[in-house]
Amino acid sequence: MLVPLILGSILGTFAPEALGIGSFTTALFKNSALPFIALLIFATGTQVNMRTGGPILATAGTILFCKTIIPASLIVLLGSFVGLDGILGVSILAMLAAFDNSNGGLWLAYTGQYGDNRDRGAYVASAVNDGPFFSLLFLGASGLADIPVIALVAALVPFILGVIVGNLDVQWRKTLEPVPNIVIPFFAFSLGTGINLSAIVSGGMTGIVLGFLISPITGFLVYLGYKYILRRGGKSGIGFAAGTTAGNAIATPAIVAAADPRFLVYVETATAQVAACVLISSIMAPVLASWFLKRSGELKSVEDAAVIAGDSLATDGVVKL
Repeated sequence: MLVPLILGSILGTFAPEALGIGSFTTALFKNSALPFIALLIFATGTQVNMRTGGPILATAGTILFCKTIIPASLIVLLGSFVGLDGILGVSILAMLAAFDNSNGGLWLAYTGQYGDNRDRGAYVASAVNDGPFFSLLFLGASGLADIPVIALVAALVPFILGVIVGNLDVQWRKTLEPVPNIVIPFFAFSLGTGINLSAIVSGGMTGIVLGFLISPITGFLVYLGYKYILRRGGKSGIGFAAGTTAGNAIATPAIVAAADPRFLVYVETATAQVAACVLISSIMAPVLASWFLKRSGELKSVEDAAVIAGDSLATDGVVKL
């Protein structure tokens, strides 16, 4: 996912009109992110069966608690002491928009390589926290904004439909199994075209520093959830892959300001700071996750793990004979 994302951001910065010529070119390379992610969500849902549903919900709940609820609660608590201006040039709005969500596409890409059905199905956590919903929710607790419940529902519908279809017809599950490997590079490039590198520069050092804090702090919280709540042992390093900022979060400051004009003064700076967090955390999170997995001896792809398991069974069979 990372290489297409960075290539898209370079093109979006230096030749933003190159992909705006229309027809299939614009549809595939510039406007495809949401449709492809929606397809990925649906395909992921088809891989969830009733037998694995419980563990998936437990994993998703743990991620949501550690990646969203804890950071957002702490930020709101901080805001009650320092006000909406925040600290060191980072407003409470920028903090919430950067910390309380996660990049579902990157999570699916990483867990598709190193996780299992529990991890991939836990995308539902990103479906819930992606975008402005939790920022509005926590600010709304102080009467600052309304909660767009219908938007939350709309984000979950493709996943729920996928679960239904996959359980009604196993053939659908088999047909859609390779979808992630097909669509991830395309929607990553499309997301990248919406990230202007100059906006990251204009956010200054505050945005860059904030970006470097996202993955270690929130990724570590999810790591702890994997280790002590889910008891995943050496695989707990996967939790760091959730330490990201979603691309959609770039629009969160403007959406919050539309709900409450008092936030308008923070929008421009907060947007640039969040853009920096999107790009930097997209690079840092998988690096940290891979380092922790390697450290515990668990940096094996799903395919490699299956081969090792097969060899182990074969060896056991020989010994028993």
